[in-house]
Amino acid sequence: MKNKSILKISFIAMFAAIISFSSFLKIPLGPIPIVLQNMFCILCAVLIGGILGSAPVALFLFAGLIGLPVYSGFTSGIAVWVGPTGGFLAGYFLGALIASLIAGSPKVQEKKISAKTAIKISIAILCGMIIIYIPGVIHFAKWATAFSRIPEGKSVFTYTLVACVIPYIPGDIIKCVIAIPVALKVRPILAQYLYSKKHKGTFSDKNNESL
Repeated sequence: MKNKSILKISFIAMFAAIISFSSFLKIPLGPIPIVLQNMFCILCAVLIGGILGSAPVALFLFAGLIGLPVYSGFTSGIAVWVGPTGGFLAGYFLGALIASLIAGSPKVQEKKISAKTAIKISIAILCGMIIIYIPGVIHFAKWATAFSRIPEGKSVFTYTLVACVIPYIPGDIIKCVIAIPVALKVRPILAQYLYSKKHKGTFSDKNNESL
């Protein structure tokens, strides 16, 4: 049990590091850059699954909040949270939490991919990626309004969609196409190493509580 807990903590830390490392992968596109961190946040959450799935994202967000340059473009601090992209940081955690709960605990039996498993993981990743936009869009709209960034003749809704939603949809679709097969392949491997045979490679509520 102790070894399993240590391994879980190690994987949480490793995935948080992977999410942080992806901060240098940024393509400038208006006020909201194209990043890969959203994909890694959702992917890592789905790989671990269950209530612990959002832990790597929470650790990554905390690291940036206390000053480590782990956010997109090697930024950090409260200034990023109150800036135009701040809502997306909150969305990372919310999306990761929902995605990991939908995906559920990984099982060794998932090595034989069934249609049910593929659909569940696909829905988890798609929902996670979509949910990221909710706080992101709301915060961006408030920021743009507060700082008078809305062009004359455009509504807040139209400007927000054009600035931080529509241009990013194709890229996010590609990210989902990449993340889904990766999750399906890696989840049963993680289950094999992280969870006892007694539980047949699953995350039990008891194990989650013990961590």
